[in-house]
Amino acid sequence: MLNRKMTRKMKIQNILKVALFSLVILFSTSCSDYLDMKPLNTRVEENFYQNQQDMYDAMVAVYDVLQWGGYQGYIPEETLANVASDDAYAGGANAGDQPAWVALDNFSLTPTLGPQASIWGRYYSGIYRANLFMEKLPGATVSDDFAKRSTAEVKFLRAFYYFQLERWFGNLPLILKTLKPSEYDYPQSAPADIYAQIEKDLTEAIPDLPLTVSDSEKGRITKGAAESLLARVILFENDDARMGEVANLIDDVVNSGVYDLVPDYGQIFTNAGRNNIESVFEIQHSYNSKWGDWGWLPGGEGNIATVMIGMRDYNGPTFQAGWGFSPVTEKLANDMKGDPRFQYSIIDVSDGTMDETGMMNATLDGGEQIKYKPGYQNTGYFVRKNAPLKENVAPDGEPMINYPNNVRVIRYSDVLLMGAEAYARSGNDGKAQTYLNEVRDRVGLPAVTATGTDLVQAIWKERRFELAFEGQRYWDLVRTGRASSVLGDRNWQSGRNEYLPIPQSEIDNTNRTLEQNPGY
Repeated sequence: MLNRKMTRKMKIQNILKVALFSLVILFSTSCSDYLDMKPLNTRVEENFYQNQQDMYDAMVAVYDVLQWGGYQGYIPEETLANVASDDAYAGGANAGDQPAWVALDNFSLTPTLGPQASIWGRYYSGIYRANLFMEKLPGATVSDDFAKRSTAEVKFLRAFYYFQLERWFGNLPLILKTLKPSEYDYPQSAPADIYAQIEKDLTEAIPDLPLTVSDSEKGRITKGAAESLLARVILFENDDARMGEVANLIDDVVNSGVYDLVPDYGQIFTNAGRNNIESVFEIQHSYNSKWGDWGWLPGGEGNIATVMIGMRDYNGPTFQAGWGFSPVTEKLANDMKGDPRFQYSIIDVSDGTMDETGMMNATLDGGEQIKYKPGYQNTGYFVRKNAPLKENVAPDGEPMINYPNNVRVIRYSDVLLMGAEAYARSGNDGKAQTYLNEVRDRVGLPAVTATGTDLVQAIWKERRFELAFEGQRYWDLVRTGRASSVLGDRNWQSGRNEYLPIPQSEIDNTNRTLEQNPGY
């Protein structure tokens, strides 16, 4: 796990830097003689970025953005993507609880309504930090090994942040340096240029990343994570001619011998299952930080998505109350019934009846009686993966926003399914079946013997169930051209909803240099 003390240290340093800058401005007119004095005991940009510890702290700051589930609004990435898919609704207390989420749910997005400003600000913050790190590293005193590895990690993170932005927005400013105020009206680049840079960063990072990390470094990027992300990127570009590249990357991860499937699917999303042998890329969260509060959500290290998906006013065993977002659709619940992964993915309280107080009385799958308050779009089905548990309530800080549930961004089962799809789409049905059936065998499902198009369809179905609520379903629909048919009843329109609108605030702030996406 990344050093949490270092993360907090960076935040303290940032606050001190802002405070010092404010004081300089305040006294500049009357104390100009002191303007040339350099601070000796306070770490500011002029005397930071000097040595290896400074650069390690700066690298941690680039990682820090991964944890941001709240930035100008609630934006836990995987939960937002679930809401955009056919697997979950927006939910919440009522339709006015989070209008941005409802707009994403029914694709009534406008340049000023939706989660786009929060997503844009979050990931460009990460890109700025990555660019700053790479500009400062050459002037710092660090070892060659540190320089190589840290540069590779930061390139991975910059690629990841750009990939998230590219999928959401399409035409983006491709910024590879820190900008002066006079350069803020930076033009957009075409998706092909963005993807080329993402692939370049990842390709350059792979040779300098370690195969494994020690227990004290859990959460840091490995070679397998970079190869898997590159495979995901190329797969998303959806070019059949490049499926061989995806297959080769996946084979390299598989043949490394570093990863395997956890025998018990139900253990993957427990706290004991954090950073397990199936974890390829996992965002670290903790409830040990007291930084997380309502005034500065990105300052915490907890997973905000956990409380968001919990049942409202819940009263019963096992779980903790939440806010009722992302209720599961009846369609997915019905489709998954009979699948062994259902009980570990979905909380089924669909037998509930409402009492005179407006509370739902229902039964958990273990027979326990519970009560909860139905929210907007309530279906009686809730997300089980990363749900708030009583055993995980934070002892410090604000408990509701300090859950320690890690986000499994890439699991080994996803790696196998990406490989299965790449092989199936390049004509090697046998290898595709091998990878697919390894995933199915883990949960006791029979082997798939389909070939050709039927095999590809079977792989896509397997992805939906295996990776349910892990933020992949929506992107699978978009990249494979199925979104218009599957999400048509939610107002998803081809030629428009492949991308979110560019935030109007960004268009205004760049003197309208940025052009709005089609349809908005």
